[in-house]
Amino acid sequence: MVVTMEQDQLIILRNTSRVDLSDLFSGRSRSIQSVRASEGINLRLDVESLDKQDLFEVRRDPEVVSIAPPMPIALVKPVASQQTEASPTGVTWGVSVTRASESPFTGKGVTVAVLDSGIDAEHEAFRGIQLVQRDFTGEGNGDNYGHGTHCAGTLFGQPINGLRYSIAPGVQRALIGKVLNGVGGGTTAGIYQALLWAINENAHVISLSLGLDFPGYVNKLVAEKEYPMDLATSKALEAYRANIRLFESLAELTRARGAVFQQGTVVIAAAGNESKRDIKPDYELAVTPPAAADGIISVGALRTDGEPHNALTVADFSNTGVNIAAPGVDIYSAAVGGGYIDMSGTSMATPHVAGVAALWAEKILSETRTVSSTELSARLIGQATKSRIATGVDPLDVGAGLVQAPLS
Repeated sequence: MVVTMEQDQLIILRNTSRVDLSDLFSGRSRSIQSVRASEGINLRLDVESLDKQDLFEVRRDPEVVSIAPPMPIALVKPVASQQTEASPTGVTWGVSVTRASESPFTGKGVTVAVLDSGIDAEHEAFRGIQLVQRDFTGEGNGDNYGHGTHCAGTLFGQPINGLRYSIAPGVQRALIGKVLNGVGGGTTAGIYQALLWAINENAHVISLSLGLDFPGYVNKLVAEKEYPMDLATSKALEAYRANIRLFESLAELTRARGAVFQQGTVVIAAAGNESKRDIKPDYELAVTPPAAADGIISVGALRTDGEPHNALTVADFSNTGVNIAAPGVDIYSAAVGGGYIDMSGTSMATPHVAGVAALWAEKILSETRTVSSTELSARLIGQATKSRIATGVDPLDVGAGLVQAPLS
């Protein structure tokens, strides 16, 4: 938790509960029931300007879990789609290969969250859905980019003209946290605040199609602090590591909070689109944060050469080292301003996994009335399949395999 950067502001995650939530998993604390009854759970994020003496004192505060300087975030930008068809019919290939169209579950009774560029709430794809919007950018609600609208459509968009293109069209309540502005930028302070908001709003599933903008932060330090490049890179690496630790701390405490209140939250994030296997087969970049953080499910993108979709390959752009994979090339979904569009990217794969998670959450809730993040994650990973993955695909590129919906 050591932060040596001289920053105007720092993000501070505090656990103001009267119990160490991580002890719930180590046997050191009292029972979950007693914690629930007498302690309460309170995680708090603050953005504070601190001098060195203040920072020294904050580090000694037992309530402080993690400290990190704000870093820029950027959406995982879609890759140009090669699709030339006017529109698919029946079900899209993503709905088909995940077997969502065969599942008796649709996401009914499950709350999902999409933390992205906002949503076009007037789009016909979202008719009848309770959209709870909150802006973390200062721009106001709405989607000035289109990325969030497309991702939300893939997760819970309503069928149109007999076409099903979403994984969980039965979702009735969706949290829309706008963390990316009209040019696709934001800060980690906004995403952390949005994550806590979604968790406190009892989201079962949170979908993130964004990543830390490391090059942008280096350039910011050079331009604003007038650091030489080597110093700026070193400082940015410190901030990068600190933010990963904060993501991991938030994920761990969220899991503990879910155990107390019997309400789990699974966070699913895009791996990133920086690989270039089309240029060179081993031109593969690793998963980027927040997907790289422990406790967050990272998603890679798959492509198909067409029906019967039985030899799926990893998309050239998809980063490696993922937990699971999903359709991410030529994905048909809602377009901002009306209509529909094809997009490609791990951003498009992520709401497929989030949608399948909503189906599994509905199934688990129907059986036990509660769902833990541990069980939900285990179902997602454990039921993935490699039966449709082409021979010779690197296991690191697909993780457990293609995400699969529950069939009974």
